[in-house]
Amino acid sequence: MNDNIKRLSRLTAILTQLQTKKILTASQLAIKFSVSNRTIYRDIKALEEAGVPILTEDGKGYYLMDGYRIPPIMFTESEANALITAEQLILKNKDTSFVKEYSEAINKIKSVLRYSTKEKVNMLSNRVVFRYNTDNNRTSNYLSTLQLSLTNFNCCEVEYFSNEKKEFTKRIIEPFALYNTQENWILVAFCQLRNDFRAFRLDKIQYLKVLNKQFEPHKMTIQDYFEMCKS
Repeated sequence: MNDNIKRLSRLTAILTQLQTKKILTASQLAIKFSVSNRTIYRDIKALEEAGVPILTEDGKGYYLMDGYRIPPIMFTESEANALITAEQLILKNKDTSFVKEYSEAINKIKSVLRYSTKEKVNMLSNRVVFRYNTDNNRTSNYLSTLQLSLTNFNCCEVEYFSNEKKEFTKRIIEPFALYNTQENWILVAFCQLRNDFRAFRLDKIQYLKVLNKQFEPHKMTIQDYFEMCKS
């Protein structure tokens, strides 16, 4: 009985992983769930026999047929608590667009929680406090737009104020990565004006326009960029 429950739990988790990731190998799933590759093969077959449209790409792995969606996942109380704690952290963020998008997403998540869990997470949200940015200052509103530009490889035109030179410059940039210093969001982008990678504080961007022009994805990783900065 316990083995059947464990397997059912694993099948559900595999399905969630497949919906979350673009493609997954049997080895990746086996490592994640601490089982053998053979067990994963059996699990995938069981899901297929249950009518789940799992496709296989030779040499790469498994993926779900485009458009297939599983019903909303029920969160455990601990998972819901983690999301609520993150919500309180996000509410202190200085980018308006990020706060707005996360708040809308968390409201959708709250709507699928069990009633008893909803009561508990509402209590928790009133008792978790992050003390920085106590005035809830918002210093930028471009994070959501830049995230979309980054993942869709769209060039952006920006007007940027340089603290160092005390001047405004217009540039075409290729968004590459984003990181947060708790004070401000920083965009790493390839600057066509300087023909090199530059870091831009979002609160210093005075104007931003997403262009109908795509760029070639950059091969390096964010870790490569930080190593480049060190050297």
